[in-house]
Amino acid sequence: MNGEMETLADLSKHYRDSVPADLREANSFEWYLEEVYEDPKIARNAHQRVADMFDFYGTRYDEDAGVVEYLMASEDPLHDGENVFYGREVHESIHEFVNKVKSGARGLGPEKRIKLLLGPVGSGKSHFDWLSRRYFEDFTMRDEGRMYTFRWTNLCDIIRDQDPGDNVVYSPMHQDPLVLLPHEQRDIVIEGLNENLQAPYTIRNDQALDPASEFYMDRLLAHYDDDLESVLDNHVEIIRLVASENKRQCIETFEPKDKKNQDETELTGDVNYSKLAVYGESDPRAFDYSGAFCNANRGIFSGEELLKLQREFLYDFLHASQEQTIKPKNNPRIDIDQVIVGRTNMPEYREKKGDEKMEAFNDRTKRIDFPYVLEYEQEAEIYRKMLRNADVPDIHVEPHTLEMSGLFGVLTRITEPDSDTITLVQKAKAYNGELDDGDDIDVRKLREEGEAKADIAEGMDGVSARFIGDEIAEAIMDSTHRGRKYLSPLSSFTHLEENLENHGSIPEENLGRYHRYLEMVREEYKERAIEDVRHALAYDIDEIRRQGEKYMDHVMAYIDDATVEDELTGRDQEPDEKFLRAVEEKLNIPEDRKEDFRQEVSNWVSRRAREGTSFDPQDNDRLRRALERKLWEDKKHNINFSALVSANELDDDERSTWVDALVEQGYSRDGAREVLEFAGAEVAKSELEA
Repeated sequence: MNGEMETLADLSKHYRDSVPADLREANSFEWYLEEVYEDPKIARNAHQRVADMFDFYGTRYDEDAGVVEYLMASEDPLHDGENVFYGREVHESIHEFVNKVKSGARGLGPEKRIKLLLGPVGSGKSHFDWLSRRYFEDFTMRDEGRMYTFRWTNLCDIIRDQDPGDNVVYSPMHQDPLVLLPHEQRDIVIEGLNENLQAPYTIRNDQALDPASEFYMDRLLAHYDDDLESVLDNHVEIIRLVASENKRQCIETFEPKDKKNQDETELTGDVNYSKLAVYGESDPRAFDYSGAFCNANRGIFSGEELLKLQREFLYDFLHASQEQTIKPKNNPRIDIDQVIVGRTNMPEYREKKGDEKMEAFNDRTKRIDFPYVLEYEQEAEIYRKMLRNADVPDIHVEPHTLEMSGLFGVLTRITEPDSDTITLVQKAKAYNGELDDGDDIDVRKLREEGEAKADIAEGMDGVSARFIGDEIAEAIMDSTHRGRKYLSPLSSFTHLEENLENHGSIPEENLGRYHRYLEMVREEYKERAIEDVRHALAYDIDEIRRQGEKYMDHVMAYIDDATVEDELTGRDQEPDEKFLRAVEEKLNIPEDRKEDFRQEVSNWVSRRAREGTSFDPQDNDRLRRALERKLWEDKKHNINFSALVSANELDDDERSTWVDALVEQGYSRDGAREVLEFAGAEVAKSELEA
């Protein structure tokens, strides 16, 4: 609101508009029956509601990656994009997770399994789990995700030994009101609901009332001579149920404590000692439904570092997942309905995977690999998001800085290619989508080879985005302290190199290899820096257009086995093979592939002609790059590269012109001077070596 003050009345109205209109209302069971017949989805189970949640916020099919993206993860509409996830592999993992939830919604089996998110540290699995819980909270606040539970009222009027403080008792398991109906009558209702339901699943509910509610129901039915209507009319109120992790309501996160002090009551609940003296030891009213499984009922149970739990402690998860019940110590079983999500890192998974005594638990888990990002430009978006969400100093991030940091991260995560015809950097570029039409690289085969060669899967080890992001942050602060208003790849390389040894999660045996990868990235950056400087120093759009037209004239003559008119003499001549190869060699196109490239460019021109678009070499990226590089070769002998390294040896006006050209490419003026000096030194060195 442009800094305008919000009044208390404004804030109050905003709050009222944000909560369900019936949040504080109490309704009758008859009202609930009418509502649920009108909208049967109100009675969905946890898997069905979570599955619908992912679709509710929108989906998009990424044709390039062949992956369904869920907008809550790819755009994060609730938080203005603050928690966006990047990378094909990550969205594939999210899609796999959702598919398992949707299979569970249909009753195909995964509803009885733990969804185990497996990935290296810093891969984003915990953040995705957190985001799912935030969206579930929001979804249950909306009409499309609404759910209801019940509370017992006026209990002291009928049950003589009822504690006056328990005259009103909320359903301790947040159960759906349909559970109040005996199974035979409930089945009649559910059959009617499914006739009205428009969904890929059917409504099911075979749960029994929790022991405390069963106790109240039995006492009240006995009082009213089994008149169920009187019980529900006089002692049951239907209330809106909204998920809230802070209130431990339909969402629960569970973290393992000290191995020596693990207690199953943290999961299943325990005796309520304050009620023990009132009701007695065997009375179900003296039980405290405060276990994690109890709190998560009707929603999401999230188990952090699940496999760090003792084997005996994990047995509770067997019943919770397969049988969908919990069995507290010295108490009756309790039915539960929840999506159980676990998270674990690689060391714990490897340890438990090899344990034969864990076979039953492993059989009840559905593993979803949550790897690191393997496209370096998508990895760069993670760092860009980090900077967007922080109070970054007034500093300019130079071109290639985040991308080269991302490239280093990706190199540590992918396996070395089996073939000698492709380098590790080329493989990373192929994963990034940097394939020209003439490249003989099968990305699908590369991925299959990588998966087969990796221990578990490609992207499941290496350097995390968290580590690289931390080093970028350090480089930014270091640049600020030095009075530098820009962050360049060179400064980020320095911080990465200096701190590899200091990072606790990087095995010592990998350090030598990672330093070698950094050198690969430096070499890649050198090529890009020279390319940018080449563009600034030798770019001439008119000359590129003229050379492009000449190239096409000679290509068409070559393909048609015809002659071309000489520009100077006007005489017909054979296509200039030397000129054609001079252009093509700038793209490293070998002699035996020249005809493929020429036909490719010819087809491109013909296609544009059919579309009514005139030829412009600027519109063909490969041809433009080749022409720029040839123009550079033609002009570079007139450039004093050694002078670029020293500001004192170069005319200020000329340097200023080149700096301006680099600024147009996204550099700051100081960053442009740095890249001029860096590229000038590299080119001067290569010229001397030549």
